[in-house]
Amino acid sequence: QVRLVESGGGSVQAGGSLRLSCAASGLSYNFGTYCMGWFRQAPGKEREGVGVIYTTGSSSFFAASVKGRFTISRDNPKNTVYLQMDSLKPEDTAMYYCAASRMSCGSVWGLYVYWGQGTQVTVSS
Repeated sequence: QVRLVESGGGSVQAGGSLRLSCAASGLSYNFGTYCMGWFRQAPGKEREGVGVIYTTGSSSFFAASVKGRFTISRDNPKNTVYLQMDSLKPEDTAMYYCAASRMSCGSVWGLYVYWGQGTQVTVSS
């Protein structure tokens, strides 16, 4: 079975950094052929697309509030995608999920077939 496992979440003070990892296993195709997305969901809010990294290695961010602070990268031999989060703010507090798609990349969560269990990020002021 396909499994995506996020890790690296935790509690941090505003201005701090966290690096989230998402390790994939059980995929039917080469990990490098998947678009990998990061999403987050805060209590009482809709799931929000944070950003994606394409099969080419290029990345795009859909949440304007994270641009310039977050970085997405991938290590295909390790079947892993990363989300480096710097200058964290309390409004970044959310459950963070990674997702995989062999379809078009985008901010719409419905494009993604496989999802991780999520990792909690809590930023205190």
